Amino acid sequence: MGLQTVLLTMASGDDSPIFDDDESPLYNLEKMTDLVAVWDVALSDGVHKIEFEHGTTSGKRVVYVDGKEEIRKEWMFKLVGKETFCVGAAKTKATINIDAVSGFAYEYTLEIDGKSLKKYMENRSKTTNTWVLHLDGQDLRVVLEMGTHTEPLGFVCGVIMPGLGEFVDDGTETHFSVGNHDCYIKAVSSGKRREGIIHTLIVDNREIPELPQ
Repeated sequence: MGLQTVLLTMASGDDSPIFDDDESPLYNLEKMTDLVAVWDVALSDGVHKIEFEHGTTSGKRVVYVDGKEEIRKEWMFKLVGKETFCVGAAKTKATINIDAVSGFAYEYTLEIDGKSLKKYMENRSKTTNTWVLHLDGQDLRVVLEMGTHTEPLGFVCGVIMPGLGEFVDDGTETHFSVGNHDCYIKAVSSGKRREGIIHTLIVDNREIPELPQ
């Protein structure tokens, strides 16, 4: 059973390739004869796998996102360049840059929203909170993202789920449900400017530890 994701939106890495054939789906071994780079990208709706094939003889370029072919170009004369596509439910812009290093060696880097993957994840870690918990036999990933929305929004497995925000004595609570489970994220002031607001996830009256950034 895959990891499900709940996203709450209120008013992340390294950009180097990760080679991990053991965790890649079977189509890699059967079809990806020119696989040169794999990245795992954590967005609000979950972790997405981006795989890139580059034929350094033919110039072929193939991009897969979560196992689905997004781009295929055969017999390209120019071996360097870039490929741009979208990732995730929010259609986040991603670009693979292909640069010559020396001779017939090439370097592949991934950019998300115009930033290197490492920089993007560093910025994202400052505006998101993530929790992972186990409910009803499934692993659930809850993401709180600070944005400009006046009302919190969320989704489970890509389906938008509204959250109900309300003021309480010491802060605010955003309530939502996952199956038959009552959940809310409580926001209170830390009293320190550098730390800002502290967010805590409560599920069935139990506090869930936050995933380290």
